Parts: sequence; C-alpha cells; structure tokens
Amino acid sequence: MSNKGKKISLYNRWLNGIEVVGNKLPHPIALFAVLALAIVILSAICAAFGVSATGELVSGDELKVTTVTAVSLLTKDGLAYIFSNAVSNFTTYAPLGMVLVAMLGVGVAEQSGLINALLKRTVQVTPKSLITPVVVFLGIMSNIASDAGYVILIPLGAMVFRAYGRHPMAGLAAAFCGVSGGFSANLLVGTLDPLLAGISQTASSIIDPNYHVAVMGNYYFLCASTVLITILGTIITDKLVEPRLEAFGGEVLAEEDQSLTAITDLEKKGLRRAGIVALIFIAIVVAACIPANSFFRNSEGSLLGRPASPLIEGIVVLIALLFFLPAVAFGKTVGTLKDHREVCNAMAKSMATMGSFLALAFVSAQFINYFNYTKLGTILALSGANLLKQANVGLIPLMVIFVLFSAFMNLFMGSASAKWNILAPVFVPMFMLLGYSPELCQLAYRIGDSCTNIITPMMTYFAVIVVFAQRYDKKAGIGTITATMLPYSICFLVFWTLLLVIWLALGLPIGIGTSIFYPAV
Repeated sequence: MSNKGKKISLYNRWLNGIEVVGNKLPHPIALFAVLALAIVILSAICAAFGVSATGELVSGDELKVTTVTAVSLLTKDGLAYIFSNAVSNFTTYAPLGMVLVAMLGVGVAEQSGLINALLKRTVQVTPKSLITPVVVFLGIMSNIASDAGYVILIPLGAMVFRAYGRHPMAGLAAAFCGVSGGFSANLLVGTLDPLLAGISQTASSIIDPNYHVAVMGNYYFLCASTVLITILGTIITDKLVEPRLEAFGGEVLAEEDQSLTAITDLEKKGLRRAGIVALIFIAIVVAACIPANSFFRNSEGSLLGRPASPLIEGIVVLIALLFFLPAVAFGKTVGTLKDHREVCNAMAKSMATMGSFLALAFVSAQFINYFNYTKLGTILALSGANLLKQANVGLIPLMVIFVLFSAFMNLFMGSASAKWNILAPVFVPMFMLLGYSPELCQLAYRIGDSCTNIITPMMTYFAVIVVFAQRYDKKAGIGTITATMLPYSICFLVFWTLLLVIWLALGLPIGIGTSIFYPAV
C-alpha cells in the first residue's frame, strides 16, 4: 500500500518514533548481552553503597521480615556464579524446553502441510469478520495450558491472518495480546489460580491464621474480564494495529500465494483422518484423567490443584503429541510423510529453524538470572511496596494505585508468582486490616501484572515473540514489538481498571466463596 500524499497522524508518528528508537537498539542478542553486562556493573555499584530494602518475604511456609541487600557479581563468589552457572542458566531457561518440545510437534504439522490445510479450511468456514475475536479469545483461553499459548497460538495467529490475506504481524499481535495481556483472564480455572491463592493464603495468616483464600476467589471477575479483553483486543487489532501495519510497513505475504484459499479433495480426506486421530488421542487422555488414582493426578488427587499435577506439568508434551500424531496421519494420507524417515526429517527441519532463538535464549537467560542473583529486582519491588504501604487512601483509589504499581513492577520482574511472593506479605495483611479481603488484593495485582506483560523485555517469552515476528519482518526488533503492543497495554490497563472500579462501586462479588470485604459481610 502506497502512503505518498497521506498525512500521518500524531498517534502513528508517536508509535513510529517508538519503533524507530527501539529498533535502533542493537540486535536483540547483543542487547541482552549489553544488559547483562550492565547488571554486572550496576550490582557492584549498588553493593558498594549498601543498597538494600526491608520487607516481609515468604521463607518456606513462614513470613519473615527480611532485609535484602544488593549482591555484587564482581566478587569472587559473583564471578564464580557467572561462569559456573552459565550453562545451567541456559538449560533451565523457562521457555527453552517448552519451545523446543512444542516445535517437535508443531514443526511436523507444518512440514506435513497439516497446518496449511487446516488454515485453508478455516478460511472457508469462518467469516473473516470473526477471525480477530476468535484469535484473541483462544489466546486468553490458552492460559489454561500454562505458557503453551506463547509457543503455539502466537505463531498460529500470524499464520491464520496470513491465510485470510491479512497482515501476519496483526495476527501475531492479536494472539499475543490474548495470551499475555489477558494472562489472568479466563473462563476456566488455570494453573495460576491455585499458585497465587497459595501465596495469598500464607500472607493472610499474618492477620488471621484461620482465613481460607478461595482458589476461585476471583472467578466471576475474571470471566467478565475474558469478555472485556476479547472485545478490546478485537477493536485495537482491527482499528489501530493492523491499519498502522498496512500503512507504515510490512507486506501482506498472503497476497503472493492465492493457493492458500484453495483446498484439494485429498487434503480434505487428510484433515478428516487427522481429526479422527486427534479425537482418539483426546479421548484417551480424558479417560486416563478420570480414575481417582490416575497418574495424571497430583498427590492430593487433583488435576488442577497444588502441587502441580503431571497433567499440568506435562501439558506441553501432550500438546506436541496433539500436533504430531494428526500430522503423521495427514502426511501419510496426502503423501508428504511417506515413511518414518520423512517424519524424522520433518522433526529435524523444525529444530533447524530455531537457531536464532537458541542464541537469543542463551544471553536472555543470563540477563534474567543475573537480575535475580543480584537482588536488584527484589530491592526495587520492596522499595516501591513500602512507599505504597504508607499511602492512606480509600478503597477505589487504593485499588487503582495498586493496579498501576503492579503494572510498573511487572516492567522489571517478569514472573507473576515471584512478584506476588514479594508483594503479598505487604499488601494482603494491609488490605485485611483496612477491611478488604485477600482475594480482592490478589485480583488488583493480577490486573496490573497482565497489562504490561506485552511491552516488557523482562517477560520471559518476549525474546521468543521477537523471533516469531522476524519471520514476517526481518527488521523486527524490541522496538517493533513494543510499538505494536503498546496500544493494547494502555487500553487494557485503562479499561480493565475501570471495570474493577465499576465492579467495586456496585459491590458485586468477585469470585466463588469470597467477598470484597474482610471479614465477609
């Protein structure tokens, strides 16, 4: 699309400026290496000046008032940590195993032609006007499978948009906003609910050892949030993000291949067989989950509770198999995978495409682990929490401030559970003493924590998203992703907070078995 003679709006000039500045940063691999070096130097300076923060932290099952002091990496122990943990930092990098295992299945599905055929079929049966809300909604719901949405749905979102003749980067953005921006919203109970509730339970015992934090204590509000995020994500994608992408960069790759909209009879037959295999696999997994002593259940006999069950811990393997097995059936039918050698070659090809991710993952893992080792993130969070604790405001202003504070803290500490371990012992007891329930405090935290996931490089999967984007825009970098996702982040923060304000003003229950107030009234 030509833009000659067109006037660029102030809004788009602003986002273009962010993208230009962001993309003038070094290559993501070099950038994370520089940031890691900066942490090394900054840690030495902070340690030399005795920079510290004091607050209540969870230690095992107890809460203790702890002073956290900056730890230097330019000491004997620090330098030993750098060299002795470089490999383990990389191998324990959260996205690494998940991405590679998932790609073993997704890659075979792509190599066999299953994904392409499935997308073409989707184009035929789904109205174009509904594809954006469907992608956003599926992104939100993918959180039931922990972090799997990051490595599966986000690249699929780009493929779906491309198949519809739309900009693949818009599809990536729509899926990313659902998966990450809407991380706390869902219609079902996910793995994050019991995890955060357990931390809140420990924190609430400071005031009331007999208080029970409900795992579904945020359920009603999060169901409403699912609808809100789906609507907002759709409007922002269609009205703001995609028009800007079409007007100011990136080619619509789908226009180069009109065959994407045509599907052969053999492909239809392959899809039917793949569907049958998928249904059989799902039925087997469901049947295996039913017995009370199922190997998929945890030690408490639960599939979703704490500790994490084998079903949840193995969800990436199950998803990989859900792609792999139907892909083999499809490939056998259409002739793209004639024997086991071609299946193995397809797996190898999918791994060959991950070279840039592996390089980026290594330096990103060092940076994140240095940040944690030096305690700089913990000090920053505790210092901000102590300042906010001193504020003496009413319920709604307090919630708005806490949402904004959580959103800001998320820019520096990506892990939702790690931040809540730090913040919950401060804010849950404070809220209870003010007459507000732990579940309400937890809810406000979840809103803020979700909204800035999509714009912070500290989010564990941010580097992965950059790699996905580079498939469609070779020049894509941190600036591209930040500029693209910033409208989502701002709108989510404003309207999600507004929903909370309205909810509190109306006095609606926020979840099952809980109340806004403590003690419940």
